Order: sequence, then structure tokens, then C-alpha cells
Amino acid sequence: MGGGGFTRPGSSAALDRFVLSLTHKPVPKICFVPTASGDQRDQAMRFRERFDAWPCEPSILWLFHLARDRVDPAEHLLDQDAIYVGGGSMRNMLAIWREHGIAQAMRGAWESGVVLAGLSAGAMCWFEGGLSMSGGAPEPVRGLGLLGGSLSVHLDSEPERISAYRAAISSGSLGPGYAADDCAALLFEDGALRECVASREGARVVAVRGDGAGGVDEVDLPVRVLSEVEHGRHASKDLSAVSELRALRAARRRWEE
Repeated sequence: MGGGGFTRPGSSAALDRFVLSLTHKPVPKICFVPTASGDQRDQAMRFRERFDAWPCEPSILWLFHLARDRVDPAEHLLDQDAIYVGGGSMRNMLAIWREHGIAQAMRGAWESGVVLAGLSAGAMCWFEGGLSMSGGAPEPVRGLGLLGGSLSVHLDSEPERISAYRAAISSGSLGPGYAADDCAALLFEDGALRECVASREGARVVAVRGDGAGGVDEVDLPVRVLSEVEHGRHASKDLSAVSELRALRAARRRWEE
């Protein structure tokens, strides 16, 4: 996702629901990884506010609090149906991931069919490279390389990124790739782009390639706006199941205390 999702106040829930639908599970396990924001509690709170109300089993992996939580991060990630990575500093996040073996765990999850999702830094990290602003000015940063090429995000909300992205592609610092608006997303399957989707009309995804003459070629890709039916796909599930899940979570928290 170029941006949006649950971290954006007032945003449509369509992209978040879409992530759950990709698991093809009635009650999927989904883990939020807020490393890029330094395990910021605001992001985690928004994740809980959105996903606790749906038929799923949400969890949060706090890499800054492993001693407190006493969880094996790789084992936890490999047990998920979907992993959702938040935004922030792509460079810092990947450094921490590599230190804790999370990069290898993400590859293992990907190879086993776990849905990998994210926004901003959490979207660029899956590619060979992205354009990070964690150092101030936008600059190329190496990603995990699960997907070929590169990605730039916040095309509409941070316009300074696109000129730097064009320059990085034309110079060869980044491979060809895509630039995505907030509320737009790219869906890959088996390493190939399957489709582009969005939670609002007008959200764009642009393919950016070097033209061989020191410039770039840009092509707007077709974007499917998620319908109201898809918006409500998970919301229309039996509400009693949601109530039961909430009761189980509350009981679990009381037991842990």
C-alpha cells in the first residue's frame, strides 16, 4: 500500500479487509509489526481498534520488548496467516530485522504462503529497493528482495519523492518499479503483479522504467476500486463469532494477568 489503511484517521477499511480476504481463512491470524515506527503505541492502538472488531486473531510483534513479552519472533511470524508491516523508517526497520533474524523469517513466511502486507516502509521493504526519507531527503534503500524492482510510496501526499525516484531509476540506483498513491495498493502473486486496487476513486499506481536515454517512462496502471460488497465482506460475517472472539481475548488477557 502506498499509504492509508488503519494508520490513517478516517480512512476506508477496504484495504485492511482486503488483506484478510487474501488469506481465504474464516478467522485468520494476523500479526502487526510496528518496527519501522520504533514500536510506536499509536500505530498499535489503531491496529487493535480496527482488527479487534473483525473475525480474526490479531497480534502485535514488539521487537523492542522481546524480553518483556518472551516470544520467539520467527516462530510467531511463521504461525500467522497474514503479516502487516507498518510505516516509518525502512532503513532502521530492516537493520533491526536483520539483527533479530526477522528478514529470514519473513522469507520463510513468504515461501510458505503467508500473506505479506504493509504500507509505506512496510510496502517498500518487500522489493529489492525503495525510496526512504528516514535520513531527511529521499534516497534509495535496499529491501528484502522478495519482489524484483522497486517501489515508491505516498505519490500524491509527498510529491518530493517522485523526482528523487525518477532520478534513482534513471541512474540505476534503483531498478524499475512502481509509485503508488495513498489508498492504492499492488497485489503480487508468485512474484508477479496480479492487479492494482484502491480504497478510493482516483488513487493511482504508476509503472516507472528507465527509457535508456537518461530519463524515465511512466505508465498509469489500471486500478480497481474495491466495491462496497468487498468493504463489507468480513463485516457481514456472523456477529456472534466476533462476540465470542472478544470474550476469548478478554479471558486470555485476564489469565495472563
